[in-house]
Amino acid sequence: MRNLYNETLDILKENGKTESDVVWFGQLFNSDDAVEYPREKFKAFLDFSYDGGFGIPEVEEHLYVVGHDWWLERHEYDGLEWWEYKTLPTRPTTVSNNFY
Repeated sequence: MRNLYNETLDILKENGKTESDVVWFGQLFNSDDAVEYPREKFKAFLDFSYDGGFGIPEVEEHLYVVGHDWWLERHEYDGLEWWEYKTLPTRPTTVSNNFY
């Protein structure tokens, strides 16, 4: 069994972040359909155990944890579940005029 809150703290730590770096969390279905949950409910919302192995997904796949220039999004493959850490792409320092 895995605890979603502890798993979330672990991936934040792996990426140099802490819970205090979280700006908001909620569900993001698309750019026009999102739900934000109260920030003070972060731990209570995520503090549960689940089976992250193969089988039926147990954590909402549209769950996001968002910081200023980064976010965590849930992924699932055949019931195996995990957070994926994402950041905004870094803009290149040079511009190429060679294109197709």
